[in-house]
Amino acid sequence: MATKTITAKAKPAHKASKNAKAKKSSAKPAPKKEEKKLSALDAAVRVLAETKQALSCSELIAAMAAQGYWTSPGGKTPQATLSSAIQREIVIKKEQSRFKKTAPGRYAVA
Repeated sequence: MATKTITAKAKPAHKASKNAKAKKSSAKPAPKKEEKKLSALDAAVRVLAETKQALSCSELIAAMAAQGYWTSPGGKTPQATLSSAIQREIVIKKEQSRFKKTAPGRYAVA
């Protein structure tokens, strides 16, 4: 009987290094501190602190966009997302929250 020997084909090592170099060169440089954008919550705190009055989320979104602090990345309901995030911070952080609810749908700086 004849026996067959199976040999495994080894992959060339140089292909892996090419892929690693390609991935490395396509990486984006880290943004500088002054270029870093504010989060929606940080921008909302800033607007509320500047206006010194309670605002609704729709008013907050408009003010944040007008002042250039934050713009929606294309979502259909940024005011609902902001409202949810503010309410979540109030519930989770309790006394340490940056926000307080003054009326239904209206928030101020704590």
